[in-house]
Amino acid sequence: MLPVYQIKRRLVDLEAPIGNFWIALTRAQGTAPLPRLAAAARPAIPRRTRPLLHATTRAYTTTTPLGEEPSGPNREGRSKERAHLGPFSPIAAVLFLGVGAAMYAYLNHEKERIKQEKATPRADEVVGKPRIGGPFALTDHHGKPVTDQDFRGRFMLVYFGFTHCPDICPEELDKMADVLTRLEKDDEVDADDIVPIFITCDPQRDGVAEIREYVRDFHPRLIGLTGDYEDVNKTARAYRVYFSKPPTAQPGEDYLVDHSIFFYLMDPRGEFVDAFGRDRPIDEVFDKIKGYLKEEKATHSTKKE
Repeated sequence: MLPVYQIKRRLVDLEAPIGNFWIALTRAQGTAPLPRLAAAARPAIPRRTRPLLHATTRAYTTTTPLGEEPSGPNREGRSKERAHLGPFSPIAAVLFLGVGAAMYAYLNHEKERIKQEKATPRADEVVGKPRIGGPFALTDHHGKPVTDQDFRGRFMLVYFGFTHCPDICPEELDKMADVLTRLEKDDEVDADDIVPIFITCDPQRDGVAEIREYVRDFHPRLIGLTGDYEDVNKTARAYRVYFSKPPTAQPGEDYLVDHSIFFYLMDPRGEFVDAFGRDRPIDEVFDKIKGYLKEEKATHSTKKE
């Protein structure tokens, strides 16, 4: 069987004689020639000097040089594989498993930590009542020695200050006096169940006479206490009160004493109940103290029954 290119070549060679024969035949019969087969209407097709199918074939390789994209069937195969697998690969699988293991370990660690925090009280949480207050032995503004035992059975409202204080101490003592006045006018509580006490933290200048003159300006039931430096310092430490005077201060000089600004409510057994700072409004202080007095009265009545 002849190759395709030889068949096409012979057809080209035969096209001109057949066309000429057809023209002669139609002229003899008196009919016009078919334009489609006319030699003049169809240009001669040049002969090819090389076979039509004579072409070089490109060889494909399965390996791709480093840094180059694969080509040919190899590239198509890899493209199909990537389309089938998506972004997942062995490296991605290792990273996924590693991150998953790390997250699992972290969540277990946090779970154990939270469990331990719930089981163990925090260091900054108050467990029970603060250790504020304690025994003291001082001298009142009448020159009489007194101790903490002299006030057992009644609440104590204690404030630390000094008589030369220009503004803060008078303001806080006025607040204390206003609370006491309100309690005295309230029929639900007995104001005699609470004792207001002022303790100086400047014993070098606040003697008995100075304390007596000072406390009378605030409330008639206010008791002033003083003593030597060691006794006053011991009492202040028991109540967690800070005070300090300038180290260069000389006797007779005017100076200010830096100190804590609280008054402390102690129950009839000498135990700490509450502390009221400068920022606590008088209405809140009154309501709190009244509530403590009523609670103590109700508890005492229940015990008697």
